[in-house]
Amino acid sequence: MTRTSRPGGVDVVGELSHRRTAPLTDLAEHAEDVALTCHAMARRFHRGGKLVVFGNGGPSTDAQHVAVEFVHPVIVGKRALPAISLTSDVATLTGVANRVGLAEAFAHQIQFLGEPADIALGLSTDGQCRNVLRGLRQARDLGLLTVALVGGDGGQIAADRAADHVLVARSTDPRVVKEVHVTMYHVLWELVHVFFEQPGALDPGMVT
Repeated sequence: MTRTSRPGGVDVVGELSHRRTAPLTDLAEHAEDVALTCHAMARRFHRGGKLVVFGNGGPSTDAQHVAVEFVHPVIVGKRALPAISLTSDVATLTGVANRVGLAEAFAHQIQFLGEPADIALGLSTDGQCRNVLRGLRQARDLGLLTVALVGGDGGQIAADRAADHVLVARSTDPRVVKEVHVTMYHVLWELVHVFFEQPGALDPGMVT
């Protein structure tokens, strides 16, 4: 049998693909912001700092994914860098939430685990997560470099300028935001290593 028209699903696939390409195109248009973020992260690692990652729900598993990418690189020969996820220790997370409330679940841990040389990376699908916002604020108060991966229009995290570097996946679809965030943190990982591999790139006063 010969088809004389396209299956209806073809148009749906095209629309679904466009939903994903538009925010990725926007990310590419903010390449300088991404590069500056990675350079700042690389300098903190170079000074002996570690990466502290956190998020709610789906982003909580992304936090764990980010941590293992840095601690145990899947690409052989790449430098392992110290990182921890604040969502991995269920006993601590639930204990803190029970005692002082979920809104303080990350800020409380950062208060006792964070060091001024460290990097705090918060993930929020809509930029409105109160505990991610509180965690970033606590980190900044302690002198950590703060980075936020958010979605939509950036939400309260972007509006409050709660992080030194805010990278936005510009989509209102939480599934698309999560997919773009995966691309974002893989780019962060890769470019941090590029700076480590470039002689002089991390010298004092050097900028991207």
